[in-house]
Amino acid sequence: MSSPTGPASGLPVRMPRPRQSGRHRRPEPVAAPEGAPALVLAVPGTPGPAARGLAEETISIARSELPGLDVGIGYLYGDDHEYPSLEGVLAGTAARRTERYAIARAAGREVTEPEGPASVVVPLLAGPDHVLMRRIRQAVLDSGSAAELTDVLGPHPLLAEAVHVRLSEAGLARADRARLFTVATAADGIILATVGGDEAVQAAGITGMLLAARLAVPVMAAALDREGSVGAIAEQLRDSGSMQLALAPYLVGPELPEGLLEAAVKDAGCSASEPLGAYPAIGKLVLSQYTSTLGITPRPQGSPAH
Repeated sequence: MSSPTGPASGLPVRMPRPRQSGRHRRPEPVAAPEGAPALVLAVPGTPGPAARGLAEETISIARSELPGLDVGIGYLYGDDHEYPSLEGVLAGTAARRTERYAIARAAGREVTEPEGPASVVVPLLAGPDHVLMRRIRQAVLDSGSAAELTDVLGPHPLLAEAVHVRLSEAGLARADRARLFTVATAADGIILATVGGDEAVQAAGITGMLLAARLAVPVMAAALDREGSVGAIAEQLRDSGSMQLALAPYLVGPELPEGLLEAAVKDAGCSASEPLGAYPAIGKLVLSQYTSTLGITPRPQGSPAH
């Protein structure tokens, strides 16, 4: 857990860039208000080094956008030792806020008694997942703390951008439609794969339309956790004329059960890109959920200074 003045041990730090001079200099980003609730990232799936590294990078991006932000990472299936549980992180955050207030009062400072949520919990999920969200809500309740839970990160145009980048990194899509070069292995049909049932597939379909506009190829959503779904969508795309398919996970990563993606690739008979991972847009969307909940509006990077 970090404090408003610095990050917790082990969390990567993004050093601020030197401030530019002149009329068109980039403005200093708005700092988190004093006493603002902590942003607690709820990480689904089985904890491990990869999930921890992804979560820490995501939090680092959020803190670089809103300096002074108090942050924490709670694992939905954490062990409270190497990987702190979401319940434990939320309870600890609330306790520290109460302790800071008591210390300030004892020191004779005029401080307002804390009110409102001690934490804002942001699920590290690109799309809806009823089972995981129910588990996160239960963890918030079990913590006994005043915490507010946000929605998942998508659908959002930035997620379509992230999927596009992952496809281009895998050599399955052009990096930019405006460029005149082509990629020999570029797909002419995309399976946008997710987990979480029908609601997740519908949400992925919205991002799929944005992705189709970027790539100018058909994009259809499928459920990795529903037997036969990916294969059926692959057949549908091939029947409509797409012969070179690619599977793109519409997932951050930790929520993806082991072996599920590999099985889907085999079922579809095509190549696949990597999950979204710590793409910068993920950190920005996590922060956006936090600031929207609290009514904070960070100044956009690159906006003119007055």
